[in-house]
Amino acid sequence: MRIEPRQLPATLPFLGDLPPLLTRLYAARGVQSEAELDKSLARLIPFQQLKGIDAAVDLLVTALEQRQRILIVGDFDADGATASTVGVLGLRLLGAAHVDYLVPNRFEYGYGLTPEIVEVALTREPQLLITVDNGISSVEGVAAAKRAGLKVLITDHHLPGDELPLADALVNPNQPGCEFPSKALAGVGVIFYVLMALRARLRSLGWYERQPQPNIGELLDLVALGSVADVVPLDANNRILVHQGLERIRAGRARPGIKAILEVAKREASRITSTDLGFIVGPRLNAAGRLDDMSLGIECLLTQDAALAREMAAQLDGMNQDRKSIEQGMQREALAQLKDLPVESMPFGLCLFDPEWHQGVIGILASRMKERYFRPTIAFADAGDGLLKGSGRSVQGFHIRDALSVVAAQHPNLITKYGGHAMAAGLTLPQENFPLFAEAFDAEVRRQLREEDLTGRLLSDGTLAVEEFHLELARALRHAGPWGQHFPEPLFHGVFQLVEQRVVGERHLKVVLKSECGSVKLDGIAFGIDRDVWPNPTIQWVELAYKLDVNEFRGNETVQLMIAHIEPR
Repeated sequence: MRIEPRQLPATLPFLGDLPPLLTRLYAARGVQSEAELDKSLARLIPFQQLKGIDAAVDLLVTALEQRQRILIVGDFDADGATASTVGVLGLRLLGAAHVDYLVPNRFEYGYGLTPEIVEVALTREPQLLITVDNGISSVEGVAAAKRAGLKVLITDHHLPGDELPLADALVNPNQPGCEFPSKALAGVGVIFYVLMALRARLRSLGWYERQPQPNIGELLDLVALGSVADVVPLDANNRILVHQGLERIRAGRARPGIKAILEVAKREASRITSTDLGFIVGPRLNAAGRLDDMSLGIECLLTQDAALAREMAAQLDGMNQDRKSIEQGMQREALAQLKDLPVESMPFGLCLFDPEWHQGVIGILASRMKERYFRPTIAFADAGDGLLKGSGRSVQGFHIRDALSVVAAQHPNLITKYGGHAMAAGLTLPQENFPLFAEAFDAEVRRQLREEDLTGRLLSDGTLAVEEFHLELARALRHAGPWGQHFPEPLFHGVFQLVEQRVVGERHLKVVLKSECGSVKLDGIAFGIDRDVWPNPTIQWVELAYKLDVNEFRGNETVQLMIAHIEPR
C-alpha cells in the first residue's frame, strides 16, 4: 500500500468564507463553485430532465384516478428495499388506493422482473407493475407482463444492455437519450424523482385544492440510506438527497425502522453520519436479502409500530451476525486457495469459486479480496441446475460491467447473463465454463491495467499541523460532507511516535500517539489489523493514513484518529 497526495486544481475555486483547509478539501473533490455546496432541496436537478418521466406520470395518474391495483417489484439489497418502501409509502401518500410490493427471493428466482416473477405477481391481480432498482434488462419479463395485459413502469438506474424492454414507460438516467445530468442516482433516488413529478402533476390537476399537499420529503431518510448503502457516487445532486435525509434522522424524524436499527446497533441518531448509514444500518438491512428474504427488511422500514420495528431490527441484527460468521469462513477458504500462489503468478483479475459458498455473501467476499489484493475480483457460488452465480467488485480505472460485455462478445455463450455498474457487477454462467471464463476475465483485466495499477494506494489530503488536532476541526469535517463514493471523507497522513498499543476485540489496535514534534498526545484505533504484526513493542515510530474523528465516551468528546493504514517507520 502506498500513500499518494490527492491532486488539487491549478487554481483553487472561490467557495465563500470557508477555512482554507475546507476549500482545499472540496477543490480536491472536484467542487468548482459555492453553489455545489448548497444542500437545499431547491438545488435538486429538475425532474423534467429525466427521459420518460411524463409517460411514467401519465400511467400513475391513470392508476390513481381509476383506483388500480399497483404492485411494486423490488430488489433484494438495501437500495431495492428502500426503493420499494419509498414507492409504497409515497404512492399511498399521493392517494393510491391499492399498493403492494413483491421482492424476489434471490435463492428461488434471482434478480429482476423475470417471467417467473411475473407469474408470481399475477396471483396478486395487479393492473400496473412498477419496478424499482431493476427492470432495465428485463426484456423477457416485461414481455410476459404485457402478454398478461399489465401496464409496466420501469424505474431503474443500472446500465442498459443492447435491447431495452418494451415497457409502457421507462425512467432511468442511464438509458440512451436521457439528458439528466446526474447519472449517479440510486434506484431509490429514481423512484423518489418519479414521486416528485407525480406530485407536481397532481397539484396542477387540482388534487390538493380541498386537501393538504403530501410532504414526500418525509421519505428522504430512506432515500439517504439506500443511496449510501448502494455506494453510488455522491455527486452534488446525491449529496443533497443524502444530507436532507441525514438531517431528518438527526432531528428524530426517521422512520421507526431506521430508528430501531440504530438502537440495536447502539448508535445515537442525533450524531449519525453517512458512514454510519453505509457501515452500520445498510449491512443489517442487507442481511435479510443475503441470508433469507428481504421482505423482513422492507416490513421493518414500512411499519409505523415502534415496538414491532424494534423486534424486526433485532432479527436483522441477528442475521447480520450470522452473515459475518459465514463471511469469515468464506474468507479463510478464499485465502487458502491463494496462499501458495506466488505474487508474480497471481491473475490480474481474480475469479474464486467454492461449491459450499453462500450465494448471498459472495459480493462481500469479492469486496474483501479486492481490498486485500488490489485487483478486480469475482466470487462465485453454486446456483443449482449446473449454474454458477458470480458477484464482482472492481478497482478504480476498471469498468467491470463493460469488461463482462467485452468477454461476452469475444466468447459467445460463455456467460448466461450479466449486469451492473463500473465498480460492481453480477453474472451467471454454466459451471463447466468457469475455467474458460476465469482465463478470459484475467486477459481482459491485463489488457486494461498494468502491474503498477494493482499495488493499492491511498490518496491523502496532506498532513495536519499540530494546532489542527482539535475538536472543532474534527466536528467540522464530520459535517462538511456528506462523504461517500467519489466524494471521500478527508484522509490525512503523517509520522507519529507510538506511545502505547494494545489489541481490543479480536483484531482492532488501540494506540496512543505523539505528534512528530512530541507536543500533542492523541488516541487512535485501527480496525482489522494483522495479528502477525501487531502489537509489537519494538516499533516506536509509525506512518499513518488517518481520518480525524470525534470519539464520545460517557458524555465526553475527544479527538481520535481513525487509522486507515499503519506501517512501521
